[in-house]
Amino acid sequence: MLHSAINAFVLLFLINRINVSLATEPVCSKFDYEEKLLEKMIRQEIKVETMESEIVKTQDSVLNTLNEIKKKVADINDRFEDLRNNITEEMIAKTKDLEKKEELFKNLFEELRTNFTSDTDRQEFFKNLFDELRTNFTNDIENQRNALTDLKEEIASPSVAFYAHHVTDLVLDVTHEIIVFDTIITKEGSGYDTSTGIFTAPVGGLYQFTVHVCALTETYSVVGLSLAGKVVAAAINYDRDHYICSSVGAVVRMNSGEQIWVKCTSGSSTYRLYQDNYRMNTFSGILLNK
Repeated sequence: MLHSAINAFVLLFLINRINVSLATEPVCSKFDYEEKLLEKMIRQEIKVETMESEIVKTQDSVLNTLNEIKKKVADINDRFEDLRNNITEEMIAKTKDLEKKEELFKNLFEELRTNFTSDTDRQEFFKNLFDELRTNFTNDIENQRNALTDLKEEIASPSVAFYAHHVTDLVLDVTHEIIVFDTIITKEGSGYDTSTGIFTAPVGGLYQFTVHVCALTETYSVVGLSLAGKVVAAAINYDRDHYICSSVGAVVRMNSGEQIWVKCTSGSSTYRLYQDNYRMNTFSGILLNK
């Protein structure tokens, strides 16, 4: 009996300790952690969806740009093909026309020679007539051939042109220093180097060049166009009260590989060019013909 009472007392004591321990134990944080983790995952998923949306937009923009480029290239190819076909058809038509005329006169001459061999006067008359017609026809054929040759050369002649602006160094303190126009606006074929400011003729021919420069008030700008070291055009700008701009140009014949550039013809620490959004320094050139 006493033993049972002791056991019961011990059991009650342990139950009481467990309850006290449970009462002082902090609230379990497992669910709170899972809730925060879920919230973080949702935010990450939203960010990922946003990134995917931006990537899709970028891809669409790139694809649209590529499609536009493809369309423009296809249009250029179609125009070139049409031009080439038209020129080819014109040349074939002219050649056939010449062949018909030549055959016609040959047949006429044979007929005249056959019919009038027994009549000296008529034979001489028609002989002279035929000689005149043959001379005129020969000249006509030669003119047509020259025209076709010129047309072939025009087709084969390369397109060379450039238009550059924005001077790298505006100070004109060194005589003979090359002025570099470092930004290209128009470029057809090869020739102009934006790193050196020098144009090298890719083919020989007749070229036209133009230089346009601006200066600050009360400041000189002294420039020249130099072909293989020889100045072929020059200009001086100065105004006491206003910004001033001027142009100078030249038409020159260049051999393949010859060079031309813009340079400072007289250097001084007070000489300089000027450029802004309203005043541009430019250098341009174009092949007129070979």
